[in-house]
Amino acid sequence: MSGFFTSRLFVISLVVIIVAATLPLYVSGYVLGLLTVAYYFGVFAMAWDLLFGFAGEVNFGPTFLIGVGAYTAGIVNNQYGWSVYVCIILGALASVVAGFVLALPALRVRGPYFGLTTLVAVLMLQNFVVVFADLTGGEIGLTIPDVITISANANYWIALGFMTVSGAILYGLSQSPLGLVLQASGQDPVQAGALGFNIVKHKLFAFIVSAFFSGLSGALLVFYFGTASVGTVVDVAVGVNVIVAAVLGGRRTVLGAALGAIFLIVAGEFLRPTGELATFIVSFVALLVVLFFPGGFLGAALSRGARA
Repeated sequence: MSGFFTSRLFVISLVVIIVAATLPLYVSGYVLGLLTVAYYFGVFAMAWDLLFGFAGEVNFGPTFLIGVGAYTAGIVNNQYGWSVYVCIILGALASVVAGFVLALPALRVRGPYFGLTTLVAVLMLQNFVVVFADLTGGEIGLTIPDVITISANANYWIALGFMTVSGAILYGLSQSPLGLVLQASGQDPVQAGALGFNIVKHKLFAFIVSAFFSGLSGALLVFYFGTASVGTVVDVAVGVNVIVAAVLGGRRTVLGAALGAIFLIVAGEFLRPTGELATFIVSFVALLVVLFFPGGFLGAALSRGARA
């Protein structure tokens, strides 16, 4: 990690953060709002990449963890009127507990069964939201009485700061001995186990870390939106966007996942006037990146810089 602070990646990240921090000085509130959402999705994607990129476990249900955190925070605020910050913490803790309960049986299966287990968890959460509509708001959505702040600038800086800190922590974990063990277990779990590493324990820890950041980001997002709904935090399509963002940005880069999320959100919004064609264009670009740039946006940029 000591070499990171003199690396090309650190310089690029620092410049991007400095430029991003100054955006409220000269861009519209509309752009700030768009980027605020993109930054929270960036954390979703980075948390997902820690588990998939390094541990090799394909979590098809990132929105289960996101949704648990978001709905827990929203319900507590709606029902009891507790402080926004207490609700956010409770949302993150609820995601950790839910992630732990889900991961224990899921990590003991291999191949597509792990992904199928996480996908079923999302469908169960969707049914829970609909069945217990009196508590969750059902398909209409849950109204959140409080918000963090009504200032567009403040909301933007909170999201940017949260994504920056989350990225630093997740990247640090990925480059730590834990990340190396996860990477080894993802490539050859039998050999990694033969070397004496407890593969299930390390993957469980990675799943819990991913759950914490997913739930925390989901709770922050609903207090920005002022509402929680299946379509924004639980839907399978939202989970697909998170996965695509991580792959677009660059698998096993963590920081690239945030770049991919920002691209998806911004591109989708600016192509909205094209109607259904917007989804096709974004999907086509994503397909081209996956086919011709397996390392994603960040991987391609770093490899080009290394050749130069």
